[in-house]
Amino acid sequence: MRFGILGPLRVGGAEPGDPGGTVAITAARDRVVLAMLLLNAGRVLPVDRLVDAMWDGAPPTTARGQLQNCVSRLRRAITAAVGTDVIVTDPAGYAAHIDPGDLDSLVFAELTAEARAAAVDDRADEARDLYRSALRLWRGPALAGITSRVVQRGAAALDEQHAVAIEECVEVELRLGRERELLGELTDLAERYPLRERLRAQLMLALYRAGRQADALAVYREARQVLADELGIEPGPALRDMHQRILAGDLGAAAEERPAHHTAPARCLPRAATDFTGRAEVVARLVKAVENADPTGPVIQLIDGMAGSGKTTLAVHVATALASRYPDAQLFVDLHGHSERQPLEPAAALVTLLRQLGVPSERIPAETDDRVASWRTELATRRVLVVLDNAASTAQVSPLLPAAPGCLALVTSRRRLVGLDGVHPEPLPVLAEPEAVELLARVAGPERIRSEPAAAADVVRRCGYLPLAIRLAGARLAHRRSWRVADLAGRLRQERPVLPELAAEDRTVASAFALSYGQLPEPEQRVFRLLGLHPAVHYDAHSVAALADLPLEAVQDLLDELVDRHLLEEPDAARFRMHDLIREYARELATAQEPEDARRAATGRVLDHYLHAVVRASEQMERADKLHQSLKLGEPLRPDLIDAGVADGVAWLEAERLNLRAFVRCAAETGHHQYAWKLARAMWRFLYLSCYNDELLVTHRDGLAAAQRSGDDAAVATMHNYLASVHYRAARYDEAMEHVEAALKLREAMGDVREAATCRGNLAVVLSQLGRLHEAMICSSQTLETWRRLADDRGMSLALTDLGLMLTQLGRYEEALELHRRHLILACERRLDFHIGSALGHIAQVRLRLGQREAAMRLLRSALLVKRRTGNRYGEGEVLNDLGVGHRLGGDLAQAERHHRMALAIIRQTGDRRGESLVRNELAITLAAAGKRSDAVEQHNQALAIATQIRHRYEEARALDGLARCSVPAAAERARRYWERALAIYREMGVPDAENVAGHLAALALTDEG
Repeated sequence: MRFGILGPLRVGGAEPGDPGGTVAITAARDRVVLAMLLLNAGRVLPVDRLVDAMWDGAPPTTARGQLQNCVSRLRRAITAAVGTDVIVTDPAGYAAHIDPGDLDSLVFAELTAEARAAAVDDRADEARDLYRSALRLWRGPALAGITSRVVQRGAAALDEQHAVAIEECVEVELRLGRERELLGELTDLAERYPLRERLRAQLMLALYRAGRQADALAVYREARQVLADELGIEPGPALRDMHQRILAGDLGAAAEERPAHHTAPARCLPRAATDFTGRAEVVARLVKAVENADPTGPVIQLIDGMAGSGKTTLAVHVATALASRYPDAQLFVDLHGHSERQPLEPAAALVTLLRQLGVPSERIPAETDDRVASWRTELATRRVLVVLDNAASTAQVSPLLPAAPGCLALVTSRRRLVGLDGVHPEPLPVLAEPEAVELLARVAGPERIRSEPAAAADVVRRCGYLPLAIRLAGARLAHRRSWRVADLAGRLRQERPVLPELAAEDRTVASAFALSYGQLPEPEQRVFRLLGLHPAVHYDAHSVAALADLPLEAVQDLLDELVDRHLLEEPDAARFRMHDLIREYARELATAQEPEDARRAATGRVLDHYLHAVVRASEQMERADKLHQSLKLGEPLRPDLIDAGVADGVAWLEAERLNLRAFVRCAAETGHHQYAWKLARAMWRFLYLSCYNDELLVTHRDGLAAAQRSGDDAAVATMHNYLASVHYRAARYDEAMEHVEAALKLREAMGDVREAATCRGNLAVVLSQLGRLHEAMICSSQTLETWRRLADDRGMSLALTDLGLMLTQLGRYEEALELHRRHLILACERRLDFHIGSALGHIAQVRLRLGQREAAMRLLRSALLVKRRTGNRYGEGEVLNDLGVGHRLGGDLAQAERHHRMALAIIRQTGDRRGESLVRNELAITLAAAGKRSDAVEQHNQALAIATQIRHRYEEARALDGLARCSVPAAAERARRYWERALAIYREMGVPDAENVAGHLAALALTDEG
């Protein structure tokens, strides 16, 4: 034979192992081309198929020319070795025309065919000699050393023929009674081919006949374990039958016969989980899809989800529930798409499926295409359910899908197999909390979980509601009877990684994640690791591009790939997040694999991007020059990412609001102190106007601490000033005073006149709310004078507003009106919508007090439009309340009450206690005017409680005044006590309201005398 492929590729020589006359084919692509031609000897191979084999499906543009060069070199080498050229050029491609006796694979096929014929004719000795001659042709695995996937598929078919021939040869020799001579060889063969059940059965028979029954049974136990571990199946009918007959001692002559093709229904599903919990809606959808499926075709259901989400458990549960609908077979194969093993080739998976159906190995074709045809032929007249578990790709699973009507395939995968046509995808989320707690109860014991519901809820939350994590946590509890649920919850709550706690023997959540991570290409692995450092819980592609320092387009593709592999979620379009446990795993990888300076640089990049994005998005609410001046802002590191990322500024800020805490905390913890305070300051106006008071307090506290650590006095003063506004909004006036005085002291020490004026103006506002109006007036007047001297229109606008409000409260309406008009003119000249809305509202308040109701109502309606457009929620509530006052003055008490209640709903939503006490007092006055005295008393009492608590002296006095009015004439003594308290406050503040209350008390005294 002049050509050999039953082992390493060989050209030349007369016999296997004979080096004489051989020629080495060393070029890798030449070897691939020759291997393809020899595998398909006598058949013309199209050029495209040869090209595909040479480059594994990714050929260059010069592929055809390179193929021609390969063929030319091969012709010269073959002619030199064997004296003739065997490669023929055809219009469709190339072929190798070889005499049957010159190619070892053809000789092997001829010898095995003769051997089978001799075995059928009971010529056992002749059959044995023919088989042994055929087997001696093999020099190792077919075409060993050639890595082309296409070639390897053909080689795998030859290797399968080799294994079948070995089994058939052994069978003949067992008939000849040569079991003792075969024992050593069969033992070696069982180790080489651990999944071949026929060889195991033959070894069991040989051991039994040699008097070693215990060893024979041990072979069965080992085979069962291997099949369960590797394929997730039980042994086939023939092997089980051999086991039973050995146990029964019932191995007569029938045992020597060739195993029959068992056609009993295959039941190969793994055992369903007895603690299966939840997923009721998913199960119902899957079952309904089967029930409502088109009867003319198969049903294909795809279940995909992240590692540990319970895909296999769900698929087996559904398959078990539907098993009675598929009486001919229920099959299962683990495709090892995400495991420590290489993904199962479709050809190998088809062997498993056909064997589960009872097809003998010798009837399974060698070629993959023929196996697919055989598989579909077997299913053509059957109703079969098949679970294709852990699929790696569309290419892997497509050949395995049934095509016959009445069949069902349940496919599970960690990837979204978007290339599968005609499937019904069912993405599997984590469990809902009640389902998660129930699963924990089933694993750890219901009594323990029911006795500590809060701790159980905490455990499943820290497990991220992931079924695998919950099972492992439950297993720890189940094996530690002395632990309370709270003990485990405490371990998971501590400031240390959660993943090490979620382990049981060799099963861990981290190892499940590692399998998914390990199959990523390096670019995706790097981005995955860096995402563990991203401060935000959810984020867009722009911030990831900054984090990874990659082009936006490349990052979008990488994120899509991570989403498809269920390592990343996309809950909203273009917004991404990681499951908590995956995030922790990514962070651990980043810590272990990324150098410290690389981690710090990545964090700095994303913080810089976020800061500039916040500033850009805030520009429609706050002047850009003011922001840049306050923050001393330079150019962004990635200007290309800013504009597109924040096209809709307010909507973007709303989407990023919950991330702000995380960014500020990350900046502080990683030593980026400047970013920490600047981020808090940049987001201030949006948070303040939107009344997100919790975020304001936390971020500005953290920002102040970071500024103090940085040693930057200007930054410290800025944070004190803005933290004062947070406390002012919450009516914590003592804290507000403390911070604003600290800011003023720092600014004066620095000689910063402009910022000191800002702080003094804020101090005036706090003094005003504490009822110290005359001190506030002095402070505010000084501030206004400073802004005039500096010619700062913005500063003057704020000072005019504050001073105007104080004059209104003091009853100096004409002076207040003049200041508010000047504010409006400045705002209109600078086109500052926010200030325009404020000025209009304040002018309207003065006109209401002057009795100019119609003009006031027109101004208030305009102010309401402006405040809604600028997103000023507190201002919207303030204007609605004033509209209520206007309606009351006009006699429309129903509209007045309606507007007061609308205002109250908004003000309560903003958390402004000062504003709430004001609105409740106005609502009470309207209710009293409508004759609803008891409701009015209730509102005044609530206003009094709030005002007293927050030390808002003016509204406290107004509430007392209102309660007194509601008490006369029925309870004159009570009214007197209320008015006396109100009068004391009004006189202390120096407001004109004192005269009205004094008049009421005088009238009450006259009534008493009368």
